[in-house]
Amino acid sequence: MDWGLLLDLAGTFFFAVSGSLLAARRGFDVVGSLLLGSLTGLGGGVMRDLVLGVPPVAFAEPVHMLPPVAAAVLVFFLMPGVERFARVLLVFDAGGLALFCTTGTTVALAAGMNPFSAALLGRLTGIGGGLLRDVVANRVPQVFNPRDLYAVPALLGAALISGLWVIDVTGPLTLMVVAGMVFAFRIASLRLHWHVPHASRHSARTGSENA
Repeated sequence: MDWGLLLDLAGTFFFAVSGSLLAARRGFDVVGSLLLGSLTGLGGGVMRDLVLGVPPVAFAEPVHMLPPVAAAVLVFFLMPGVERFARVLLVFDAGGLALFCTTGTTVALAAGMNPFSAALLGRLTGIGGGLLRDVVANRVPQVFNPRDLYAVPALLGAALISGLWVIDVTGPLTLMVVAGMVFAFRIASLRLHWHVPHASRHSARTGSENA
């Protein structure tokens, strides 16, 4: 049994659910829900593979198309119930982020990229789908939300994978430990409302001083 593939499909499914839910809230039809769910679940991996110059895994292995379809069907028939468990979906979204940022970095390293570039590409794998989702749905991308941490856990996880690769500490167990750390960091940031200081306060203060 290919556990890596199963975890990848599970992460794709939960990311796709978040995209399909947003589509439903925006009033899209079921086709729009499927498209937005597919962008969310598969977008990060496709972007990574295009940067690497290889055929996207989502198209080379059609099984990756099944989770977005399942997500669109679930949201279409059970949207009220799915909305009720929004917090649970956030937890699974954090798991998908943790998995994709680490596996994305591993794929980039295996393709011959240097550790710094691989970490950046791993971060892109983790946040790329959500970025596409929010842009297409015409809302400010979550990655730019000043009241949330999204890219930071992904970048830290990707950087840690690259660092461990440099000192030749690799393997499935290493991958899962780092993914668990990213997951815990993401959940803690949601519960404790951590955020990165942003420029708006400084800009506002400067503007009032110049007035």
